[in-house]
Amino acid sequence: MIERYTLPEMGHLWTDSYKFTTWLKVEIAVCEAQAELGYIPQEAVKEIKAKADFDPERVLEIEAEVRHDVIAFLTNVNEYVGDAGRYIHLGMTSSDVLDTALGLQMVASLDLIIQRLEDLIVAIRRKATEHRYTIMIGRSHGIHAEPITFGFKLAGWLAEALRHQERLQTLRKTIAVGKISGAVGTYANIEPRVEAIACELLGLTPDTASTQVISRDRHADFIQQLALIAASIERFAVEIRNLQKTDVLEVEEYFSKGQKGSSAMPHKRNPIRSERLTGMARIIRSHAVAAVENVALWHERDISHSSVERVILPDACILTHFMLVEMTKLMENLLVYPDNMARNMNCYGGVVFSQRVMLSLVEKGISREEAYKIVQENAHAAWNQPQGNFRDLVNRDTRITDKLSVAEIEACFDPQHHLQHLDRVYERLGI
Repeated sequence: MIERYTLPEMGHLWTDSYKFTTWLKVEIAVCEAQAELGYIPQEAVKEIKAKADFDPERVLEIEAEVRHDVIAFLTNVNEYVGDAGRYIHLGMTSSDVLDTALGLQMVASLDLIIQRLEDLIVAIRRKATEHRYTIMIGRSHGIHAEPITFGFKLAGWLAEALRHQERLQTLRKTIAVGKISGAVGTYANIEPRVEAIACELLGLTPDTASTQVISRDRHADFIQQLALIAASIERFAVEIRNLQKTDVLEVEEYFSKGQKGSSAMPHKRNPIRSERLTGMARIIRSHAVAAVENVALWHERDISHSSVERVILPDACILTHFMLVEMTKLMENLLVYPDNMARNMNCYGGVVFSQRVMLSLVEKGISREEAYKIVQENAHAAWNQPQGNFRDLVNRDTRITDKLSVAEIEACFDPQHHLQHLDRVYERLGI
């Protein structure tokens, strides 16, 4: 029966059918552990494994009467198993099933997210390699600063995605835990060896010291890590949106044949994927707050966390998975316009090379304060002027030309100077 659900997509991992499948896996693993230790007959376990099944609609029907999800599930399973069903759930409490099975769901979800993150890493790495030397202007405060390359920008994104990859591997160990320790976690009616064997069968590690529930700091960590991924995707998406502005247009989301951007304006080509991703990140961030609120439960347990997790865990996993898929498609098909990058970088006669002019004057013996003043006067005279040309102003300023030769001035406007250590960054990334 369990094998029906061995290859689920993310959405299916959070259906009632898959949830009940994980519950049954936990119950059977505990029965196997009990039999291995001689507490229940091996024949009973064989019968349980052969007959155990459930009907999601029947479980919900029973739950409507008994108002307890695990009891409803066990009642339905026993309708299939018969007499051997009396060995199911021996010495256990509901949270043994719920929290251990939830660990299985979270691990399965995380494995899919790790796969999709790897896809995004491949897409960013490929684009960063392609545009390693595609020169563009760097911006700080939204204002032109100094030249970079588009590949360099993407290298930063790649480094960030790789950090997420490392975090998720650590997170997998944090959440891959189970607890089979009974009411309030004291093992009064089920011994730790059962927990150890059952968890090993399930691919989990026994929780270090659970109460009746696994402490929710683990689950908060899980959601917070997904929120961090969403925040990074939002950062990438916001950058694409900014670079796609009509008056910038250095990159653009792929616009397919037949696609429409506006019901009123036929010319529109909007960054809809990036905007969608930006919005989704806000939802996942809000779930991180709820997950942290879930940590403080009363005494050894209450169920205030349960209703919250029924919303935030499926939502956060499904949204994160979707965002990674969307961002990967966006990166794979991103349109890049090097000519527009060059145009934007050289507006106002290369005013962005002002620091190179200033430092060259300092090297000739002028004080930094005086060099700054001279260069700033010329830069501001060119800045935002229809015919502003910083290079021409520099070549006409005798305070500069008396110190710098024509070749030296020309060298100040060479963007290749800003790329001289670019390969070092790429080496760190293994590109």
